[in-house]
Amino acid sequence: MKYGFVPPCGDARTAAELAACAESAGWDGFFVSEPVWGIDTWISLAAAAMRTEHIRLGTMITPLSRMSPWKLASETATLDNLSNGRVILSVGLGAIDTGFEAFGEVTDRSMRAELLDEGLDILIGLWRGQPFNYDGKHYKVRETNFYPPPPPVQKPRIPIWVVGAWPSEKFIRRALRYDGLFPQELKPIEGTRHNARQAMPDTLRQMKVFVEARRAETTPFDIAVEGETPGGDPEQAAAVVREWAEAGATWWIEANWSALDQSDGIDAVTRRIALGPPGV
Repeated sequence: MKYGFVPPCGDARTAAELAACAESAGWDGFFVSEPVWGIDTWISLAAAAMRTEHIRLGTMITPLSRMSPWKLASETATLDNLSNGRVILSVGLGAIDTGFEAFGEVTDRSMRAELLDEGLDILIGLWRGQPFNYDGKHYKVRETNFYPPPPPVQKPRIPIWVVGAWPSEKFIRRALRYDGLFPQELKPIEGTRHNARQAMPDTLRQMKVFVEARRAETTPFDIAVEGETPGGDPEQAAAVVREWAEAGATWWIEANWSALDQSDGIDAVTRRIALGPPGV
């Protein structure tokens, strides 16, 4: 099990300071959210890269349907070179209640899924280098020799983690084409609508069996879950994480969202980071 931390708030300077603290305290990864409008994710991660040496740097999560794939390819490749190969890209459809409608972003779930799939194709194609052409339903890319940037440091590519919702085989099979899974579970709420939430350990076990039976690649495949543990109680913290590790998770992402409601939120986050990751 590896351990990451995602702060609930803070600007780019704060992200750099927290990432340095996380690296010193023994965390394996530092992740930031990617809002529709807010503190820029890639500037924050670049600042974190300049203050750290080995901790992994990633997103939680990148809603690729509302982004230009070539812009994201530029940002991720640039950061991977800056950090000497430490980027993890986490992608999904995103939560539309975070500002999609307010800014005129696509909210239709099927179209966002199409944009996600085509965006991933383009990302990987551009990372591989020129010549690259793409002819999709939503995107068309033609070969260009106008100062192409260097490819990412990591081979064969920057690891991509994808949100997958059980029991939809289509969602899980998308994740199987890449390098990791954020396991979610679809719960009916009214009529034919569903609400997705993080899969519980029993469901995660089913998803793990599905992954092992159907993933053909032999490259590493991560399953990342998030939650909150008591930093001052190592035994209890270990007990929380152990249940997920036994169910098949390979990454625990500490997410102290409760700090948003505290007057000393950043200080509380800093204290939790400094206490180090929960051990199993």
